[in-house]
Formats: sequence, C-alpha cells, structure tokens
Amino acid sequence: MTVIDGNNCVLGRLSSNVAKRLLKREVIHIVNAEKIVISGNETSIMARFRTRLEISPKGNPHKGPNYSRMPDKIVRYAVRGMLPWKTPTGKASFKNLRVYIGVPKELEAEKQEKIENAENRHGKGFMTIGEISLALGAKW
Repeated sequence: MTVIDGNNCVLGRLSSNVAKRLLKREVIHIVNAEKIVISGNETSIMARFRTRLEISPKGNPHKGPNYSRMPDKIVRYAVRGMLPWKTPTGKASFKNLRVYIGVPKELEAEKQEKIENAENRHGKGFMTIGEISLALGAKW
C-alpha cells in the first residue's frame, strides 16, 4: 500500500502518475485531496466546472450525468479518466484507489510519498480543489 500526499500537486500530473501505478496493480491511497491544485485562470476553471454541473439529460434528469462537488470525488474522476476503466483491467485497477479529504487516523502513521514531477511550481494562476468545491457548494 502506497500513501501519496496530494498537497500542492498538479491534478493532471498526479493522476497520470497514479494511473500508471494502478495499472501495475499497486494499492494507492491519496490524502489531502482538497489541497491538490489545478493550474490556469480562475474564471476559466470555474466556468468549466459550472458548465459540467449545468448539463442536464434529455430524458430523465435523475439518470445523469451526475458530477460530484466533493474534492475526493473530483480527484477520483480525474484518475478514472486516465484509466481504461471500461475494461476488466481498468476496473480492477480503479478499485485499488482510495482518495481522502485530509489525513485519516489510520494513515497518519504511514509514510507519505510525494511525487516530485507533479509538484506545483506556479507562483500564481492556480486554484485548489478545495476552493473549487466550496465555490460549487460542497460541504465537508
């Protein structure tokens, strides 16, 4: 089991690295999901997430697409996009992923790994997943 700290990591780079490792049958736990960063202009990031929430189906509105506002679900969805999740291999590897908001008590004693090439090096022009979730109306 590998524990990865998501603090100040770029979402796309982190999720691609995690997806590669999941396909190698590793069990990965990502902590501090609300501190993961999406780089770009704040208005364009929020416009992308708001349009995602406003999509409604032509038939039954309860059938979806339903996108979550919670930070852990946003990160899981990003990693799932990097996996072939419709194949048996992708489904099995996606089940080995756990994402947490903050650090749970059972993982505090574990050694947390930091992915170096996913580190955020931008001084400005980024938003955290937690800020996006709160702007969308998430409560945790």
